[in-house]
Amino acid sequence: MLPIAETNEMKRPHLRGRFAPSPSGRFHIGNIFASLIAALVADEMVLRIEDLDPDRSKQQHIDTIMRDLTWFGFEWVDVVVYQSAEDQQEHYLRACEGLEAQGLVYPCFCTRADLHSARAPHVGEEFIYQNTCKGISAEVRSERMSCERYALRLDVAAAPSPLCFADTFQGESCFDLVREAGDFIIKRSDGVFAYQLAVVVDDAASGIDSVVRGVDLLTSTPKQIYLQRLLGLPTPVYGHVPIFVDENGRKLSKRNKDASLSYLIDDLGLNAEAILGYLAYCSGIIPEWEAMSIAELKREACLSALEGKRTIVWQPPTRHAENGS
Repeated sequence: MLPIAETNEMKRPHLRGRFAPSPSGRFHIGNIFASLIAALVADEMVLRIEDLDPDRSKQQHIDTIMRDLTWFGFEWVDVVVYQSAEDQQEHYLRACEGLEAQGLVYPCFCTRADLHSARAPHVGEEFIYQNTCKGISAEVRSERMSCERYALRLDVAAAPSPLCFADTFQGESCFDLVREAGDFIIKRSDGVFAYQLAVVVDDAASGIDSVVRGVDLLTSTPKQIYLQRLLGLPTPVYGHVPIFVDENGRKLSKRNKDASLSYLIDDLGLNAEAILGYLAYCSGIIPEWEAMSIAELKREACLSALEGKRTIVWQPPTRHAENGS
């Protein structure tokens, strides 16, 4: 049996959310904004470090992320969960084996070059796997598995079409997994379990029933819901918040120095409450910019202002910053 946390409502608050940073670099305003809304929605939070990828996950980034979360006033319960931990890996393996036992998993021998040549032709379109390895005979499959690297893909042919869910901020969302996603990877060719599988297992184990994240991850949700159904795991309430973009509509990146925490804190001298208040003001959940703590925003913010909103154009504050003075 896969681990599922205690769900007795007498033992915990109604909604349990999670901070789930990937330690590949310092937080940016999008991370802080999503963390803020997650904390405003939930009654309590857990912290999970998504350090699945050993090549990108650095201890110095983990330390910085935890320091930033604490500086902003975010709080979490229970011990910090690390996806790289041995017991977590065992949970992912059991989930993967459960899917294999249902006949829903097959090896994919496609190289990165193979997949790159078949990628979507237009920027912004999601890659859809063309089932290149799906029809390989059992004999050939077995022979190739003995001498080639391979990933594991989940067969989504039997997924409900459309697969619909009610999103807290984006409303009803419907997807056709076969046409819009295709068979997706649950374990990489280097042996690392994929994000989609890991987060589903972790959310269930931690009793997460509220997932708040950027709208750029909206297309991950039907994959995760399908995995939850196959594994007999509960489905949280999902809420996808708008992402910050530049004046040209492009998602902010490390190149946008005026959207970095270093710029806001070191160059402009903003404190934590001023930054939280500014992000809340930019998103429309408070009417004016003023320095506010998470507790104050819980009382004052109008989260319905986020409904149907997918992007927020980033306009950095001036040096005449609101610092609560």
